[in-house]
Amino acid sequence: MRLGVLDIGSNTVHLLVADAHPGGRPLATTSHRTVLRLMRYLTPAGAISEEGVRALEDAVAEARETARREGVAELLATATSAVRDATNGELVIARIEEALGQPLQVLGGEDEARFTFLAVRRWLGWSAGQILLFDIGGGSLEIAAGSDELPERAASVPLGAGRMTVGYLPEDPPGEDAVERLRAHAAEVLAPVAAGFQALQRPDHVAGSSKAIRSLARLAGYPVPGWSGSERLLLPRQALGSWIPRLARLPASARQELPGITPDRTFQIVAGAVVLHTAMRTLDIDELEVSPWALREGVLLRYIEAMAWG
Repeated sequence: MRLGVLDIGSNTVHLLVADAHPGGRPLATTSHRTVLRLMRYLTPAGAISEEGVRALEDAVAEARETARREGVAELLATATSAVRDATNGELVIARIEEALGQPLQVLGGEDEARFTFLAVRRWLGWSAGQILLFDIGGGSLEIAAGSDELPERAASVPLGAGRMTVGYLPEDPPGEDAVERLRAHAAEVLAPVAAGFQALQRPDHVAGSSKAIRSLARLAGYPVPGWSGSERLLLPRQALGSWIPRLARLPASARQELPGITPDRTFQIVAGAVVLHTAMRTLDIDELEVSPWALREGVLLRYIEAMAWG
């Protein structure tokens, strides 16, 4: 069965098409992304502007047409923090559903963390033991931990790379004073959340998912051999921290010349680095491994599982 997952996030509208069958791993066939950076379209009242809604409609219509051409039998459409938190969210959802031609599932922050945790657990396997997961999107940071497929604890905080860039690092380059203000804000937001995770068993394996974390790992991390010829990426906290002052001094146009920093991430990568570094320091994490599977794969896996039992 050919399935599609449409992830309407804060940075992109991303369609993943995969062939799937009960008991098997989903095999991706097509990936189609439209970069939006919805945080640019937020009004002072927290609404998505008319220009932003139209951009969403166009991106969703394009993804719908791609899914049709690819022969997708079932399209699983989800939206995350940008739509979820907008003050005109109901209107935006109605407009998206009209462009999509079907209902849209708006995920809560903890649900987003749970789907992503499932994908990371399946990717790493049971031998990874107790997993701690970080996932940075454009609007929010998700953290989840546990030893099973469902996390024992999951949390979502409004520390996404796009949201923090608009709120704390609007200048280009932002400079170190702005970075320190963001670092203090992130530490304050994370403190009450961290207490719950610190009460759990110490993680055997720490994972990071999302494009932002993968970009940072390509910049500051290092590869190690994986299984079946694959490559694993590890990101040490110390190496990440050493890059933050340099990133803060560089203009966005220069950052995209660095390893791993793609043009669609160059504006937000400083905020993503500061938030991730602060989260790792707050939870006393020295190093994490990048998971190539994240939210979209989690949605696919849950659907396949339900299909198998059905």
